[in-house]
Amino acid sequence: MAERTLDRFQIGAHVLALTAAFALAVPIGWDREKKARSAGLRTFPLVAMASCAFIQASESLMVDSPEGMSKVIEGLITGIGFIGGGAILKQGANVHGTATAASLWATGAIGASVGLGSYDVAVTIAVFTFLTLTLLPLVKDDDNEAADKKD
Repeated sequence: MAERTLDRFQIGAHVLALTAAFALAVPIGWDREKKARSAGLRTFPLVAMASCAFIQASESLMVDSPEGMSKVIEGLITGIGFIGGGAILKQGANVHGTATAASLWATGAIGASVGLGSYDVAVTIAVFTFLTLTLLPLVKDDDNEAADKKD
């Protein structure tokens, strides 16, 4: 049994994937951190890396079970949605934190994509998420500027 475990010990590929997931999430976390949001520079890379890790840790167990892997992914989607839900706050008629929650969800998708070997998808999600957070606030109405600072 110990030999089988050592045969599967391929740390190099996992370190590469985990590092990629971490690195792709850092700009998103940095954006949230500099805007003093509820989740920031530490949270986003950890979400991406953990999502990647869950996929990679399950991969060898689910080789012959695509249904099993779909359940792992389903659990990730639900769990990250739960984490994101904690970032959403309602104050009177105003709701804040939805962009942070959506960013957390996207960051989980980055990690899962890397874990599944879909680096192109992960990079695309990371770029579009970062651009959404940095460029789209520039085109929003000034009436919403105060709300932006709280999201």
